[in-house]
Amino acid sequence: MSTLLLKNGTVVDPAQGLHKKLDLLIADGKITGLKEKISAPDAETHDLQDKIVTPGLIDMHVHLREPGQEEKETIKTGSKAAAAGGFTSIACMANTDPPADDVSLIKHIQEVARRHGIVNVLPIGACTIGLRGEFITQIGEMQRFGAVAFSDDGQPIGNAQVLRKVLEYTGMFNSVVISHCEDKALTNGGSMNESALSTKLGLPGIPSASEATMVARDIEIAKNFGRIHLAHISTKESLDLIRQAKKLGAPITCETAPHYLLLTEEAVGDYNTNAKMSPPLRQEADRLALIEALRDGTIDIIATDHAPHTLDDKRVEFNLAACGVSGLETALPLLYTHFVQTGQITLERLIELMSVNPARIFALDKGTLKPGAAADLTVIDPRLTKKVDKTKFYSKGKNTPFDGWELSGWAAMTIVGGQIKYTAEKGVWLKA
Repeated sequence: MSTLLLKNGTVVDPAQGLHKKLDLLIADGKITGLKEKISAPDAETHDLQDKIVTPGLIDMHVHLREPGQEEKETIKTGSKAAAAGGFTSIACMANTDPPADDVSLIKHIQEVARRHGIVNVLPIGACTIGLRGEFITQIGEMQRFGAVAFSDDGQPIGNAQVLRKVLEYTGMFNSVVISHCEDKALTNGGSMNESALSTKLGLPGIPSASEATMVARDIEIAKNFGRIHLAHISTKESLDLIRQAKKLGAPITCETAPHYLLLTEEAVGDYNTNAKMSPPLRQEADRLALIEALRDGTIDIIATDHAPHTLDDKRVEFNLAACGVSGLETALPLLYTHFVQTGQITLERLIELMSVNPARIFALDKGTLKPGAAADLTVIDPRLTKKVDKTKFYSKGKNTPFDGWELSGWAAMTIVGGQIKYTAEKGVWLKA
């Protein structure tokens, strides 16, 4: 394996408290040197003057659709999109077809990822068989064969006793459950946030209580039976509950997604199906509460909830359209442009949210550039400004509400295990 020398980059590594210009040496897939001046005459050298070098970004909430819905996305196209977005590791949810609810599916995903994956693809196992919330899966066996967490995402576990049993089993293996917080009775077939706007548009609404009531239930269950990570939080009410529970020491963490930080229900406007999400886009007070929660530490992770769909899935009546956004290729520049450049959060905080904390919560040996660590790196070009062009996505999913937005801070280079997988000049680059 070749040796890489990255010179003159500004290294930002919150895990080490680093923010300074350093050289970085990579050999045999590991970081072997990190200091002000490194000389390695035989190394392939890249001058990263004016670039930012960070631990590789980690997205713990991605839908790759394989097996079963390859017309929407495959492990190959999804991991290409991840590399182009600056992600070095992605975890894929279990709601494939069939669901990843046994060891054979976990092995299948890993085998396809080994043959076609561009970045690290980490399978998440289902909590219950068929995602039906009834019978618990072989949690220990799936973890033994590579499942990094467990979730029925897309479906809540409605039966609290089943969730208790799942937590007791995952606790035996020091794993974590990712909970999709939705009370289906309150959602009641809704397609957007319940408000005056939903009434005006004539669309069935989803109340914020649909999320908050399940967050409250999960907090109480976590306090008694084990660790829960709350997925795609979207409401002020949920954040108030989470903030208070954390103060009392509840074993919970949570995430939100870029679209909840940047958009409100107003994006639905003219029945734009690319603004249809699950949970739905909320109101401005919720969006501002999410930003405050980024600052005060209530939110631990920003994940994309990458949910690619075909054009036909979205080119239908709003009530019938699929939910979700293709998010891997736009998350970094969206967050850099609208939160780091505007001074709402620091660059260090962004890297905590997108690399350090995902590694810590999911017990991954990643999220730092310490010598000896795996050479997973993201290089950011803060000067690179361009418009989002969905037609150029590597993902099969072109469903984005951000098409045409002008953004800065795009990924300039993505390095996985010491190999360059993407550069802004060459695109996804499969170097031998």
